[in-house]
Amino acid sequence: MQTRTIAQNRGLNPGMLVLGAVVLATLVGVATARLTGYRPAPPAGGAVVASADLRFEDAAAGVVRIYDWHSGRVLADLEPGDGSFIRGVLRSLVRERRSHELGTAAPFHIARHADGTLTLEDTATGRRIELYAFGPTNAGAFAALLDASLAQS
Repeated sequence: MQTRTIAQNRGLNPGMLVLGAVVLATLVGVATARLTGYRPAPPAGGAVVASADLRFEDAAAGVVRIYDWHSGRVLADLEPGDGSFIRGVLRSLVRERRSHELGTAAPFHIARHADGTLTLEDTATGRRIELYAFGPTNAGAFAALLDASLAQS
């Protein structure tokens, strides 16, 4: 059996001190960034090769109606139970608009970039979502809306 001396029991482990310092420095850095409003630059997606402005509206019986912002044409109707990814993204963006007391006067901008990525930007808040981060199937739901808007142009 190994016994420890009193000095060994009271001593601080140097490895634990270093780990504690790293954790503390990380917390201070994150808190400083949050309090000063720092936001990292969005990743570059290359030049925009196609884009559209969209408007979303709650219709009767739980339907979400999607319009081309400029022409006013209906691009799609999402029946209840359909388009769960689109509904979830919109719910998040609309909640943010409400928290800033912004209305529905500004469109949502969807863009396809030269590198193939797809982004959705709320032009009212400036929030931008990289849709391919959610996988090709989910991004494809928004790509279909962009393609429908372009087809009507």
